[in-house]
Amino acid sequence: MEKIKSFTIDHIKLQPGVYVSRKDYVGDQVITTFDLRMTSPNEEPVMNTAEMHAIEHLGATFLRNDEEYKDKIIYFGPMGCRTGFYLLLAGDYESKDIIPLLTKMYTFIRDFHDAVPGASPKDCGNYLDMNLPMANYLAKKYLDEVLTGIGEDRLIYPE
Repeated sequence: MEKIKSFTIDHIKLQPGVYVSRKDYVGDQVITTFDLRMTSPNEEPVMNTAEMHAIEHLGATFLRNDEEYKDKIIYFGPMGCRTGFYLLLAGDYESKDIIPLLTKMYTFIRDFHDAVPGASPKDCGNYLDMNLPMANYLAKKYLDEVLTGIGEDRLIYPE
């Protein structure tokens, strides 16, 4: 079998950032998949499922309510390796195009202190596995260390 593209990225060199993982076509529509890498693979601890679950609920809620992007959101969810998230958008985008959107989203997550949307037994299959304070912390860390003043080296996959 052919190795899929995400397994060809050098995860030893990969640092937290915002990367275009792939572009696919559905008919004549481009779907851009972004790699929102929040931790350094194989260097620092991965995120726990509880904080990732809270980020997923908050991020998806924010994105699907954003006036500019809500009709372009295909998917937002965690990576299996627990080092980040995937965001799929309808349209042909580059990493720099979505930095303002991500800055707003992670600011929303950093500052959110109410009941997590969808965190109830009726709405979620694992509603008790949420860690909002850690989600707030990780959103702040990503904003401060990655999104604020992001450079080209954190927008394009390393060679």
